[in-house]
Amino acid sequence: MPPILPREIAAALVEAKSYSEWDRLHHHFAWARANMPLGVAENPEFDPFWAVTRHADILEVSRNNVRFANGIRQTTLADKAGVALAAEASPKGDGHLIRSLVQMDAPDHMKYRLLTQSWFMPKNLKTIEARIREIARDSVEAMLAMSDENGKGECDFAKDVAAMYPLRVIMNILGVPPEDEPRMLMLTQQLFGPTDPEINRTRSEITDSAHAIQMLQYVIADFEAYFAKITADRRINPKDDIATIIATSTVHGEPIPDFEANGYYMIVATAGHDTTSASTCGAIMELAKNPALFERYCQPDANFAGLIEEAIRWTTPVQHFMRSATEDCELGGQKISEGDWLMLCYASGNRDETVFEDPFTFNPDRTPNNQIAFGYGGHVCLGQHLARLEMRIFMEELLPCLSSLELAGDPARVESVFVGGLKRLPIRFTVA
Repeated sequence: MPPILPREIAAALVEAKSYSEWDRLHHHFAWARANMPLGVAENPEFDPFWAVTRHADILEVSRNNVRFANGIRQTTLADKAGVALAAEASPKGDGHLIRSLVQMDAPDHMKYRLLTQSWFMPKNLKTIEARIREIARDSVEAMLAMSDENGKGECDFAKDVAAMYPLRVIMNILGVPPEDEPRMLMLTQQLFGPTDPEINRTRSEITDSAHAIQMLQYVIADFEAYFAKITADRRINPKDDIATIIATSTVHGEPIPDFEANGYYMIVATAGHDTTSASTCGAIMELAKNPALFERYCQPDANFAGLIEEAIRWTTPVQHFMRSATEDCELGGQKISEGDWLMLCYASGNRDETVFEDPFTFNPDRTPNNQIAFGYGGHVCLGQHLARLEMRIFMEELLPCLSSLELAGDPARVESVFVGGLKRLPIRFTVA
């Protein structure tokens, strides 16, 4: 018999509210790593799944994409009713409402990934660094404009600053015009936060999967309608942007099918900013809590690499992905059966005591910092280099402009099992 996680921990893994109670959730993860690093979570509304909480086991699953596949079942957690509804609603009957790089296995995954991979490599990013810095400066100026004549200011950094800066960067790269950026932000938040009453489409409590799936279908339909127009335009008027690549490329000798094209647009448009926004908020929150740390990074010669990497580990915006076992195998001393569903708990892996010394302390000097917030292996995040670049440029532009920074209220996290982060970060600042 496989080890069964305690009921309280199993319940926390599937409850969106648990992910807004970060400290409590990490208490559960710490227990699991110490006592049952690979345990089965049983909840009445969900199919059983393995919770993979240890850093080493997450890496092992992530590097074995044939043994642990993406395309068989949902790649994010859903309850039994949601799985059934998604299967009925999905175009191919496999439960995938979209088909992006995340839902693909070999050989399609690499064929599609290579279409845009060069755009996100450091060599190409250097060519657009000036554009990113201009966007960062505009965002900083907008924040500083919220100060009074004495240079004292307050804002909700999450909503007023962090949400828009990486959005503008990725929309510029994708090819979405500035006037449509608010629409893309709204749709992204509705896609990633369908269970958060402050963010979802109806601004209401979601208590059943049918309602959640229906709202996701509406959001996906909005994306499809929008990007269908983009595709039609780029096929007539190609530009130097990713939209043109998606609209005009071929796979298997044919144009990218509409279903896969929409998935490609969506993964670039959504994952390309929401996660970077979350990590940037994580960095600013810790600087606001620690005056000495803030002072250190205000210096002209500050090196932000350690701060950025630690903020990414600390925040872990993508909190999980699911994998499906394609064969009987062993993992972490446990027997996994073909068809088993596994939750890769990245937030837990990034607090693993065997990998990170004093993991519950924010430490920008952590060396090495083997954080796995971007995933690992063949499905490692396509935009990881862009995310680091955006964060570095933003810190370079903002922090020298400030002489003080502190919290002005309690931060609040998104209620979401999948993608999380701060939805509110009230700060008080003084312009230098």
